[in-house]
Amino acid sequence: MANAPAATGRRKTATARVILSEGSGTITINGRAFEDYFVPVGYQNSVVIPLQVASATQKFNVKVNVRGGGVTGQVGAIRHALSRALLATDPELRSPLRNAGLLTRDSRMKERKKPGQPGARARFQFSKR
Repeated sequence: MANAPAATGRRKTATARVILSEGSGTITINGRAFEDYFVPVGYQNSVVIPLQVASATQKFNVKVNVRGGGVTGQVGAIRHALSRALLATDPELRSPLRNAGLLTRDSRMKERKKPGQPGARARFQFSKR
């Protein structure tokens, strides 16, 4: 690979940049080991789903920069970016990634708080008298 495929993914307020390079399958997130950054195994499994769908778990080294949001948002952003980067390496992966729902950006965001109210949808208690 002359130029390493890179892609950006987003989820909630998190943004992830992924750079793929040929290698043994190591994943580095913000300069830390993948297992140290996401300690619960459920998060780790969620991040590697695109690699499993593409049957490329041992083909690429993955370098990730992720900013913003919480843990769940960062996991979703990394998964989205990784799917896009894999698509850049092989356009034939579009249908398997699409069928797994990995190329669609999850557009759900936190609803804004409205003025004069205690929360996004919460209202102050109504008193008739």
